Amino acid sequence: MSEKSNGKARVITGNEACAEGALAAGMRFFAGYPITPSSEIAEVLSAKLPKYGGVFLQMEDELGSIGAIIGASLTGAKTMTATSGPGFSLMQENLGYAVMTEVPCVIVNVMRGGPSTGLPTLPSQGDVMQARWGTHGDHQIIALAPFSVRETFDLTVRAFNLAEKYRTPVILLMDEIIGHVNEKVYLPSEDEINIFDRIRPTGSAEEYLPYEHTKSRVPAMADFGSGYRYHVTGLAHDETGFPTNKSTEINKLMDRLDQKITMHREDIIDVDEYMLEDAEIGILSYGSTARSVRHAVRLAREDGLKVGLMRLKTIWPFADEEIKKLSGKVKLWIVVEMNRGQIAHEVEWAVAGKIPVFKVNRVDGDPINPLQILEKIKELANV
Repeated sequence: MSEKSNGKARVITGNEACAEGALAAGMRFFAGYPITPSSEIAEVLSAKLPKYGGVFLQMEDELGSIGAIIGASLTGAKTMTATSGPGFSLMQENLGYAVMTEVPCVIVNVMRGGPSTGLPTLPSQGDVMQARWGTHGDHQIIALAPFSVRETFDLTVRAFNLAEKYRTPVILLMDEIIGHVNEKVYLPSEDEINIFDRIRPTGSAEEYLPYEHTKSRVPAMADFGSGYRYHVTGLAHDETGFPTNKSTEINKLMDRLDQKITMHREDIIDVDEYMLEDAEIGILSYGSTARSVRHAVRLAREDGLKVGLMRLKTIWPFADEEIKKLSGKVKLWIVVEMNRGQIAHEVEWAVAGKIPVFKVNRVDGDPINPLQILEKIKELANV
């Protein structure tokens, strides 16, 4: 949706925008446990959600929080929880359960420094691989990363739409800077927001298959309490939802879980290109770090250097095809991120050695400075 709107100007943080986006998307059940730097999301929703006819629960911990939103989603509600690194670690088992049982929900992770309690009040982007592989087993996941307050609102709405459309948990990977920065925004009105609701069955309860192998790979989902009784298990199951050890049924299930994401990658993956039309040096970044990169690109252009930015709005599934396409135009990539190079490895695999990949990283809790990026650009300009 457009950054422009006829709505009233507001000055809010990314965490507030996330809460507002969730309400606009139709989220009516939130369960969470306070943790820096995501706590303001819960604070806003504790006051506002009851006014929308929704339910807010402060749970005993993060394990209970994600369990509660899975259960509420099964009844038909749009649900969300919000946390940070240590809490996200505790959610991984139930995240895998939501993948296997195909329960739509949104998990917000406002990233901070780690491991362990790490740097509770300082930014990091160290959880991108945890988002991809934190829960065990082969699985696909969708993770989005906003870089502004307004985009946090927009991507929160999109996270719910993708969760509902593909019957899957979706992760919103913010970072502490985005969570706490204040910006002037114009939030869209209700009629400017596109909302997607899960597909529900239209046939009889007796004929309903909760895990049917449909052409889209996404089965219709009945609400608990609506007359459709079905079995939900984290075990491998057939179309009825009951456990199975039949290899043919297991393969069908695992293939469908994979394909319902991979065959729709063009609908899911979203990147933003900035000054890449004639770029000789490509920079890849995401989240708040991309803000520093944009400024560094402008400074480099002032010095006559042809530099451009590819910004990942969707981190997972990874935009490997988009990177491959641009790798035929730029002579090298610089990957800028607040970790030790987690996404840089994905870029290296995507380019398959055709052009070099360099890194600019920081893990000390300070944001990456545009001048630090510009220094690397100038260093590599003659490579």
